[in-house]
Amino acid sequence: MRVRSLGRRGFMTMLGGAAIWPIAGNAQQPERMRSVGVLMLWSENDPFSHESQTAFEQALGRFGWVAGKNIRIDYRFAAGDPALFKTYAAELVGLMPDAILTSSTPGLAALRQQTGTIPIVFVLVADPVGQGFVQSLARPGGNVTGFTSFDTALMGKWLQLLKEVASGVTRVAAIFNPDTTPYAFFTRDTEAATSLGMTVTPAPVHDDAAIEEAIAAEAYQPGGGLIALPDSFNGTHREAIISAAARHRLPLIGASVFPRSGGLMSYWIDEPDLYAQAASYIDRILKGASPADLPVQNPTKYSLIINLKTAKALGLTIPYRVLAIAGEVIE
Repeated sequence: MRVRSLGRRGFMTMLGGAAIWPIAGNAQQPERMRSVGVLMLWSENDPFSHESQTAFEQALGRFGWVAGKNIRIDYRFAAGDPALFKTYAAELVGLMPDAILTSSTPGLAALRQQTGTIPIVFVLVADPVGQGFVQSLARPGGNVTGFTSFDTALMGKWLQLLKEVASGVTRVAAIFNPDTTPYAFFTRDTEAATSLGMTVTPAPVHDDAAIEEAIAAEAYQPGGGLIALPDSFNGTHREAIISAAARHRLPLIGASVFPRSGGLMSYWIDEPDLYAQAASYIDRILKGASPADLPVQNPTKYSLIINLKTAKALGLTIPYRVLAIAGEVIE
């Protein structure tokens, strides 16, 4: 059998060709780790923070983004404090992330002061057009887009539910912090109150002492009720609001954090689901979409939650027609 001799040149040619493959493979650049900042409304140990984080990261995972693998997520928890929103907004912008997710009006306002270029996706913000965050819902036009939390017609629904479960209510105090909530937007729809024979008065508060004072004033005469407006301050001070409402025996309606923490009821959006929806916009931005072209979306689904234990403590019997439409009943 004849064996062909390659010689030195042929051997080196083969060796060189073989050596080329690993070199070419090593030259391939790994995919760049992407980064997202998240400015949370709640404190870090608040269960709603955990639920929202979980929903957000699970939704990102469905789009192929896995924390620590191909995306880094930096969280900051403002605990409803306007000063912390500003501090953490500056910190997150300083990290130069590819995008930022924020919640609540003060969170978005703080970030807008820090950057006009980094894409921002918001949740739990009311009236983004009226507050000057976007040009329009259909065409936001800047570096901001997201998911609103409130429709003006919702105020009428809250008043109707209060009237159905506590027919004697004729006066309602709307609790809010003027530094964090656009009160005028929430109370644009006054026809509902008039048709129900009710009046709504603003109850601006800045601390727990003011909360106690406002609720005590509402209880001074019969026929009082309470609405805790969807406000970052109210959410983080919900224990003070709920305890004062119980002490003065006033029916209270607000966001979902209230009945789950001992308040009477809520008719509200699924907040963790909103974070999951926001993940879809973060994904699109990371893949090249511009926030200016992503329309701001309004809520499409609300759910009624009733705390029967609280109703019993207030001496209220929830009508069957109301129980029948409740998405969650806490006993």
